[in-house]
Amino acid sequence: MPGTTLDAIATPALILDVARVDRNVTRLRAHLTDLGVAFRPHLKTAKSVDVARRLFPDGWGPITVSTLAEAEYFAAAGATDITYAVGLAPDKIARVGALVAGGVDVTVLIDTVEQAQALGAAARDGIAMPAVLIEIDCDGHRGGLLPDDAVVIAIAEALRAGGIEVRGVLTHAGESYACRGGVGLPEAAEQERAAAVAAAGRLRARGFAAPVVSVGSTPTAHFARMLDGVTEVRAGVFMFFDLVMHGIGVCAVDDIAVSVLATVVGHRADKGWILVDAGWMAMSRDRGTQRHPVDQGYGLVCDIDGTPYGDLIVADASQEHGIVTVRPGSDATLPMLPIGTRVRILPNHACATGGQHDAYRVVDSGGRDVIATWPRMRGW
Repeated sequence: MPGTTLDAIATPALILDVARVDRNVTRLRAHLTDLGVAFRPHLKTAKSVDVARRLFPDGWGPITVSTLAEAEYFAAAGATDITYAVGLAPDKIARVGALVAGGVDVTVLIDTVEQAQALGAAARDGIAMPAVLIEIDCDGHRGGLLPDDAVVIAIAEALRAGGIEVRGVLTHAGESYACRGGVGLPEAAEQERAAAVAAAGRLRARGFAAPVVSVGSTPTAHFARMLDGVTEVRAGVFMFFDLVMHGIGVCAVDDIAVSVLATVVGHRADKGWILVDAGWMAMSRDRGTQRHPVDQGYGLVCDIDGTPYGDLIVADASQEHGIVTVRPGSDATLPMLPIGTRVRILPNHACATGGQHDAYRVVDSGGRDVIATWPRMRGW
Protein backbone atom coordinates (compact mmCIF):
# COMPACT_ATOMS: atom_id res chain seq x y z
CA MET A 1 0.00 0.00 0.00
CA PRO A 2 1.11 3.65 -0.32
CA GLY A 3 3.38 4.77 2.50
CA THR A 4 5.61 1.72 2.34
CA THR A 5 8.71 0.91 0.32
CA LEU A 6 10.11 -1.87 -1.81
CA ASP A 7 12.34 -2.76 1.15
CA ALA A 8 9.28 -3.66 3.23
CA ILE A 9 6.53 -5.18 1.06
CA ALA A 10 5.97 -8.92 0.86
CA THR A 11 7.64 -10.72 -2.03
CA PRO A 12 7.18 -11.76 -4.74
CA ALA A 13 5.37 -8.63 -5.92
CA LEU A 14 4.61 -7.09 -9.30
CA ILE A 15 6.26 -3.66 -9.61
CA LEU A 16 5.22 -1.01 -12.12
CA ASP A 17 7.37 2.03 -12.91
CA VAL A 18 4.77 4.65 -13.80
CA ALA A 19 7.25 7.13 -15.27
CA ARG A 20 8.38 4.50 -17.78
CA VAL A 21 4.75 3.72 -18.63
CA ASP A 22 4.09 7.38 -19.36
CA ARG A 23 7.24 7.65 -21.47
CA ASN A 24 6.33 4.56 -23.48
CA VAL A 25 2.80 5.81 -24.11
CA THR A 26 4.06 9.22 -25.22
CA ARG A 27 6.53 7.63 -27.63
CA LEU A 28 3.98 5.52 -29.50
CA ARG A 29 1.24 8.16 -29.52
CA ALA A 30 3.66 10.66 -31.07
CA HIS A 31 4.69 8.19 -33.77
CA LEU A 32 1.10 7.36 -34.71
CA THR A 33 0.15 11.03 -34.72
CA ASP A 34 2.99 11.66 -37.16
CA LEU A 35 1.59 8.90 -39.38
CA GLY A 36 -1.92 10.39 -39.19
CA VAL A 37 -3.67 7.31 -37.86
CA ALA A 38 -5.98 6.73 -34.90
CA PHE A 39 -4.91 4.63 -31.92
CA ARG A 40 -6.94 1.86 -30.32
CA PRO A 41 -4.65 0.56 -27.54
CA HIS A 42 -4.94 -3.06 -26.48
CA LEU A 43 -5.52 -3.42 -22.75
CA LYS A 44 -4.85 -7.17 -22.56
CA THR A 45 -1.40 -6.53 -21.09
CA ALA A 46 -2.41 -3.99 -18.45
CA LYS A 47 -5.85 -5.39 -17.45
CA SER A 48 -6.18 -2.38 -15.16
CA VAL A 49 -8.39 0.70 -15.17
CA ASP A 50 -5.64 2.62 -13.38
CA VAL A 51 -3.14 1.85 -16.13
CA ALA A 52 -5.75 2.72 -18.75
CA ARG A 53 -6.05 6.17 -17.21
CA ARG A 54 -2.41 6.80 -18.21
CA LEU A 55 -3.60 6.30 -21.80
CA PHE A 56 -6.77 8.35 -21.44
CA PRO A 57 -6.22 11.13 -18.89
CA ASP A 58 -9.07 13.18 -20.40
CA GLY A 59 -11.64 10.39 -20.64
CA TRP A 60 -12.04 7.08 -22.40
CA GLY A 61 -11.13 6.58 -26.03
CA PRO A 62 -11.40 3.47 -28.20
CA ILE A 63 -9.84 0.31 -26.75
CA THR A 64 -9.08 -3.27 -27.70
CA VAL A 65 -9.56 -6.28 -25.41
CA SER A 66 -8.79 -9.98 -25.63
CA THR A 67 -11.50 -11.39 -23.35
CA LEU A 68 -15.13 -10.55 -22.70
CA ALA A 69 -14.28 -10.28 -19.01
CA GLU A 70 -11.97 -7.41 -19.96
CA ALA A 71 -14.73 -5.85 -22.07
CA GLU A 72 -17.17 -6.03 -19.17
CA TYR A 73 -14.60 -4.73 -16.68
CA PHE A 74 -13.62 -1.71 -18.77
CA ALA A 75 -17.21 -1.01 -19.79
CA ALA A 76 -18.17 -0.91 -16.11
CA ALA A 77 -15.47 1.75 -15.68
CA GLY A 78 -16.89 3.86 -18.50
CA ALA A 79 -15.35 2.60 -21.75
CA THR A 80 -17.92 2.79 -24.57
CA ASP A 81 -15.96 1.85 -27.75
CA ILE A 82 -14.50 -1.65 -27.50
CA THR A 83 -13.08 -4.06 -30.06
CA TYR A 84 -13.00 -7.68 -28.91
CA ALA A 85 -10.09 -8.86 -31.03
CA VAL A 86 -10.38 -12.63 -30.63
CA GLY A 87 -12.43 -14.86 -32.90
CA LEU A 88 -16.02 -14.91 -31.66
CA ALA A 89 -17.36 -18.15 -30.21
CA PRO A 90 -21.13 -18.47 -30.81
CA ASP A 91 -21.78 -19.12 -27.13
CA LYS A 92 -20.40 -15.66 -26.30
CA ILE A 93 -22.84 -13.76 -28.51
CA ALA A 94 -25.34 -13.23 -25.68
CA ARG A 95 -22.64 -11.65 -23.48
CA VAL A 96 -21.63 -9.35 -26.31
CA GLY A 97 -25.28 -8.48 -26.88
CA ALA A 98 -25.68 -7.51 -23.23
CA LEU A 99 -22.85 -5.01 -23.59
CA VAL A 100 -24.37 -3.59 -26.76
CA ALA A 101 -27.79 -3.34 -25.11
CA GLY A 102 -26.11 -1.44 -22.28
CA GLY A 103 -24.90 1.25 -24.67
CA VAL A 104 -21.40 0.00 -25.48
CA ASP A 105 -20.26 0.12 -29.11
CA VAL A 106 -18.75 -3.36 -29.40
CA THR A 107 -16.99 -4.70 -32.48
CA VAL A 108 -16.29 -8.42 -32.76
CA LEU A 109 -13.95 -10.43 -34.95
CA ILE A 110 -14.87 -13.37 -37.21
CA ASP A 111 -13.36 -15.28 -40.14
CA THR A 112 -16.02 -17.86 -41.06
CA VAL A 113 -19.47 -17.85 -42.61
CA GLU A 114 -20.64 -20.02 -39.69
CA GLN A 115 -19.88 -17.22 -37.22
CA ALA A 116 -21.73 -14.73 -39.41
CA GLN A 117 -24.74 -17.04 -39.55
CA ALA A 118 -24.67 -17.51 -35.77
CA LEU A 119 -24.79 -13.73 -35.35
CA GLY A 120 -27.68 -13.52 -37.79
CA ALA A 121 -29.61 -16.18 -35.87
CA ALA A 122 -29.00 -14.32 -32.60
CA ALA A 123 -30.20 -11.08 -34.19
CA ARG A 124 -33.45 -12.78 -35.22
CA ASP A 125 -33.84 -13.88 -31.59
CA GLY A 126 -33.70 -10.23 -30.52
CA ILE A 127 -30.13 -10.08 -29.18
CA ALA A 128 -28.56 -6.66 -29.68
CA MET A 129 -25.89 -6.92 -32.35
CA PRO A 130 -22.28 -5.73 -32.37
CA ALA A 131 -20.54 -4.52 -35.49
CA VAL A 132 -18.16 -6.99 -37.13
CA LEU A 133 -14.60 -6.93 -38.42
CA ILE A 134 -13.42 -9.72 -40.70
CA GLU A 135 -10.04 -11.12 -39.69
CA ILE A 136 -7.35 -11.02 -42.38
CA ASP A 137 -4.22 -13.17 -42.37
CA CYS A 138 -1.29 -10.93 -43.31
CA ASP A 139 1.59 -13.28 -42.54
CA GLY A 140 0.45 -16.84 -41.81
CA HIS A 141 0.93 -16.46 -38.09
CA ARG A 142 -2.53 -17.09 -36.67
CA GLY A 143 -6.17 -17.00 -37.82
CA GLY A 144 -7.89 -15.06 -40.55
CA LEU A 145 -8.36 -15.18 -44.31
CA LEU A 146 -6.05 -14.15 -47.11
CA PRO A 147 -7.09 -10.79 -48.58
CA ASP A 148 -8.24 -12.31 -51.87
CA ASP A 149 -10.08 -15.29 -50.34
CA ALA A 150 -13.64 -15.49 -51.68
CA VAL A 151 -14.81 -16.30 -48.14
CA VAL A 152 -14.19 -12.67 -47.14
CA ILE A 153 -17.03 -11.58 -49.42
CA ALA A 154 -19.18 -14.56 -48.44
CA ILE A 155 -18.90 -13.57 -44.77
CA ALA A 156 -19.82 -9.98 -45.56
CA GLU A 157 -22.85 -11.09 -47.55
CA ALA A 158 -23.99 -13.39 -44.72
CA LEU A 159 -23.69 -10.50 -42.28
CA ARG A 160 -25.64 -8.17 -44.55
CA ALA A 161 -28.36 -10.78 -44.91
CA GLY A 162 -28.63 -10.80 -41.12
CA GLY A 163 -28.79 -7.01 -40.89
CA ILE A 164 -25.39 -6.79 -39.19
CA GLU A 165 -22.87 -4.04 -39.86
CA VAL A 166 -19.72 -5.05 -41.73
CA ARG A 167 -17.44 -2.51 -40.09
CA GLY A 168 -14.28 -3.54 -41.93
CA VAL A 169 -11.19 -5.68 -41.50
CA LEU A 170 -8.60 -6.41 -38.84
CA THR A 171 -5.18 -8.03 -39.03
CA HIS A 172 -2.26 -8.68 -36.70
CA ALA A 173 1.37 -9.04 -37.79
CA GLY A 174 2.25 -11.83 -35.38
CA GLU A 175 5.25 -12.93 -37.43
CA SER A 176 6.91 -9.64 -36.53
CA TYR A 177 7.83 -11.38 -33.27
CA ALA A 178 10.28 -13.49 -35.27
CA CYS A 179 12.35 -10.41 -36.14
CA ARG A 180 15.52 -9.60 -34.24
CA GLY A 181 17.21 -6.30 -33.49
CA GLY A 182 14.67 -4.34 -35.54
CA VAL A 183 15.68 -6.02 -38.81
CA GLY A 184 12.63 -6.72 -40.96
CA LEU A 185 10.13 -4.79 -38.85
CA PRO A 186 9.42 -1.98 -41.36
CA GLU A 187 8.81 -4.63 -44.00
CA ALA A 188 6.49 -6.56 -41.67
CA ALA A 189 4.55 -3.36 -41.00
CA GLU A 190 4.12 -2.71 -44.71
CA GLN A 191 3.02 -6.30 -45.36
CA GLU A 192 0.45 -5.94 -42.59
CA ARG A 193 -0.83 -2.62 -43.98
CA ALA A 194 -1.02 -3.84 -47.56
CA ALA A 195 -2.98 -6.98 -46.68
CA ALA A 196 -5.59 -5.12 -44.65
CA VAL A 197 -5.99 -2.34 -47.22
CA ALA A 198 -6.36 -4.85 -50.06
CA ALA A 199 -9.06 -6.78 -48.21
CA ALA A 200 -10.96 -3.59 -47.39
CA GLY A 201 -10.74 -2.58 -51.04
CA ARG A 202 -12.33 -5.85 -52.14
CA LEU A 203 -15.20 -5.34 -49.69
CA ARG A 204 -15.80 -1.80 -50.89
CA ALA A 205 -15.79 -2.94 -54.51
CA ARG A 206 -18.71 -5.22 -53.60
CA GLY A 207 -20.71 -2.45 -51.97
CA PHE A 208 -19.64 -2.75 -48.32
CA ALA A 209 -18.53 0.53 -46.71
CA ALA A 210 -15.90 -1.16 -44.50
CA PRO A 211 -14.95 2.09 -42.76
CA VAL A 212 -12.43 0.43 -40.41
CA VAL A 213 -9.04 -0.90 -41.47
CA SER A 214 -7.39 -2.05 -38.24
CA VAL A 215 -3.78 -3.20 -37.96
CA GLY A 216 -1.34 -3.60 -35.15
CA SER A 217 1.27 -5.30 -33.10
CA THR A 218 3.71 -3.53 -30.81
CA PRO A 219 6.68 -4.16 -33.15
CA THR A 220 4.98 -3.02 -36.34
CA ALA A 221 3.24 -0.09 -34.66
CA HIS A 222 6.65 1.35 -33.77
CA PHE A 223 8.36 0.57 -37.07
CA ALA A 224 5.64 1.46 -39.59
CA ARG A 225 6.87 4.12 -42.00
CA MET A 226 3.60 4.69 -43.84
CA LEU A 227 0.03 3.72 -42.99
CA ASP A 228 -1.96 4.97 -45.97
CA GLY A 229 -5.40 3.34 -46.05
CA VAL A 230 -5.24 2.28 -42.38
CA THR A 231 -7.74 3.87 -40.01
CA GLU A 232 -6.47 2.60 -36.64
CA VAL A 233 -3.53 0.87 -34.98
CA ARG A 234 -3.66 -1.53 -32.06
CA ALA A 235 -0.79 -2.34 -29.69
CA GLY A 236 -0.69 -3.57 -26.10
CA VAL A 237 2.63 -4.54 -24.55
CA PHE A 238 4.12 -1.17 -25.63
CA MET A 239 2.97 0.31 -22.31
CA PHE A 240 5.27 -1.97 -20.32
CA PHE A 241 7.61 -3.60 -22.83
CA ASP A 242 9.57 -6.71 -21.85
CA LEU A 243 12.64 -8.74 -22.75
CA VAL A 244 11.01 -10.21 -25.85
CA MET A 245 10.39 -6.70 -27.16
CA HIS A 246 13.98 -5.81 -26.30
CA GLY A 247 15.26 -8.82 -28.25
CA ILE A 248 13.07 -7.95 -31.23
CA GLY A 249 14.61 -4.49 -31.18
CA VAL A 250 11.61 -2.40 -30.18
CA CYS A 251 12.82 -1.08 -26.82
CA ALA A 252 15.82 -0.66 -24.57
CA VAL A 253 16.14 -2.50 -21.27
CA ASP A 254 15.53 0.74 -19.39
CA ASP A 255 12.17 1.14 -21.16
CA ILE A 256 10.81 -1.99 -19.44
CA ALA A 257 8.29 -0.72 -16.90
CA VAL A 258 7.25 -3.94 -15.15
CA SER A 259 9.32 -6.21 -12.91
CA VAL A 260 8.93 -8.77 -10.16
CA LEU A 261 10.36 -7.94 -6.77
CA ALA A 262 11.95 -10.97 -5.10
CA THR A 263 14.04 -11.79 -2.04
CA VAL A 264 17.24 -13.82 -1.84
CA VAL A 265 16.41 -16.93 0.22
CA GLY A 266 19.39 -19.19 -0.34
CA HIS A 267 22.78 -19.90 -1.93
CA ARG A 268 24.45 -22.86 -3.59
CA ALA A 269 28.05 -21.70 -3.92
CA ASP A 270 29.09 -25.08 -5.31
CA LYS A 271 26.70 -24.60 -8.24
CA GLY A 272 27.05 -20.85 -8.67
CA TRP A 273 23.40 -20.36 -7.68
CA ILE A 274 21.50 -17.70 -5.79
CA LEU A 275 17.96 -18.73 -4.82
CA VAL A 276 15.10 -16.22 -4.78
CA ASP A 277 11.45 -16.55 -3.78
CA ALA A 278 10.10 -15.89 -7.29
CA GLY A 279 9.61 -19.05 -9.30
CA TRP A 280 7.39 -19.67 -12.28
CA MET A 281 4.28 -18.89 -10.25
CA ALA A 282 5.56 -15.32 -10.01
CA MET A 283 7.37 -15.03 -13.35
CA SER A 284 5.22 -17.37 -15.50
CA ARG A 285 6.53 -20.26 -17.59
CA ASP A 286 7.12 -18.00 -20.60
CA ARG A 287 10.54 -18.55 -22.17
CA GLY A 288 10.04 -16.20 -25.06
CA THR A 289 13.72 -15.28 -25.42
CA GLN A 290 14.86 -18.89 -25.70
CA ARG A 291 15.36 -18.58 -29.46
CA HIS A 292 16.82 -15.08 -29.28
CA PRO A 293 20.55 -14.47 -29.71
CA VAL A 294 20.56 -13.53 -26.00
CA ASP A 295 18.58 -16.00 -23.89
CA GLN A 296 17.29 -14.22 -20.77
CA GLY A 297 16.19 -17.41 -19.00
CA TYR A 298 13.10 -16.61 -16.94
CA GLY A 299 14.14 -12.98 -16.54
CA LEU A 300 16.97 -10.47 -16.19
CA VAL A 301 17.98 -9.72 -12.59
CA CYS A 302 18.37 -6.14 -11.36
CA ASP A 303 19.06 -4.56 -8.01
CA ILE A 304 16.17 -3.17 -5.97
CA ASP A 305 16.39 0.15 -7.82
CA GLY A 306 16.03 -1.53 -11.21
CA THR A 307 19.65 -1.42 -12.39
CA PRO A 308 20.62 -4.71 -14.09
CA TYR A 309 23.49 -6.75 -12.73
CA GLY A 310 25.97 -7.88 -15.35
CA ASP A 311 24.57 -10.94 -17.18
CA LEU A 312 22.61 -12.17 -14.16
CA ILE A 313 19.46 -14.10 -15.07
CA VAL A 314 16.91 -16.43 -13.55
CA ALA A 315 18.26 -19.48 -15.36
CA ASP A 316 15.74 -21.98 -14.01
CA ALA A 317 12.63 -21.98 -11.89
CA SER A 318 10.42 -24.26 -9.86
CA GLN A 319 7.03 -23.30 -8.53
CA GLU A 320 8.24 -20.87 -5.86
CA HIS A 321 12.03 -20.75 -6.36
CA GLY A 322 14.05 -18.95 -8.96
CA ILE A 323 17.64 -20.09 -9.60
CA VAL A 324 19.76 -17.04 -10.34
CA THR A 325 23.05 -17.58 -12.17
CA VAL A 326 25.45 -15.78 -14.43
CA ARG A 327 24.37 -16.22 -18.04
CA PRO A 328 26.13 -19.24 -19.63
CA GLY A 329 29.15 -18.11 -21.64
CA SER A 330 29.55 -14.84 -19.75
CA ASP A 331 32.72 -13.95 -17.86
CA ALA A 332 30.73 -11.86 -15.37
CA THR A 333 31.15 -12.60 -11.66
CA LEU A 334 28.26 -13.84 -9.52
CA PRO A 335 27.50 -10.92 -7.16
CA MET A 336 27.51 -11.33 -3.40
CA LEU A 337 23.84 -11.03 -2.50
CA PRO A 338 23.24 -11.78 1.20
CA ILE A 339 20.12 -13.54 2.42
CA GLY A 340 17.28 -11.01 2.48
CA THR A 341 18.58 -8.92 -0.42
CA ARG A 342 15.80 -7.55 -2.62
CA VAL A 343 16.12 -7.85 -6.40
CA ARG A 344 13.86 -6.96 -9.31
CA ILE A 345 13.45 -9.33 -12.26
CA LEU A 346 12.54 -8.03 -15.71
CA PRO A 347 10.16 -10.49 -17.43
CA ASN A 348 10.30 -12.14 -20.82
CA HIS A 349 6.61 -11.49 -21.48
CA ALA A 350 4.84 -8.75 -19.56
CA CYS A 351 1.38 -10.18 -20.35
CA ALA A 352 2.21 -13.61 -18.97
CA THR A 353 4.02 -12.33 -15.88
CA GLY A 354 1.29 -9.81 -15.13
CA GLY A 355 -1.26 -12.61 -15.34
CA GLN A 356 0.32 -14.23 -12.28
CA HIS A 357 -0.52 -11.27 -10.03
CA ASP A 358 -3.60 -9.46 -8.68
CA ALA A 359 -2.12 -5.97 -8.39
CA TYR A 360 0.71 -3.65 -9.32
CA ARG A 361 2.84 -1.95 -6.70
CA VAL A 362 3.51 1.38 -8.35
CA VAL A 363 6.80 3.26 -8.06
CA ASP A 364 8.37 6.22 -9.81
CA SER A 365 11.66 5.86 -11.66
CA GLY A 366 14.60 5.79 -9.28
CA GLY A 367 12.44 5.56 -6.17
CA ARG A 368 11.63 2.81 -3.72
CA ASP A 369 8.46 4.36 -2.32
CA VAL A 370 5.27 2.52 -3.27
CA ILE A 371 3.05 5.40 -4.35
CA ALA A 372 -0.04 3.33 -5.20
CA THR A 373 -1.44 -0.16 -5.49
CA TRP A 374 -3.40 -0.72 -8.72
CA PRO A 375 -5.61 -3.83 -8.99
CA ARG A 376 -5.54 -6.04 -12.09
CA MET A 377 -8.52 -7.98 -13.38
CA ARG A 378 -8.30 -11.64 -14.37
CA GLY A 379 -10.47 -14.23 -16.05
CA TRP A 380 -12.32 -14.71 -19.32
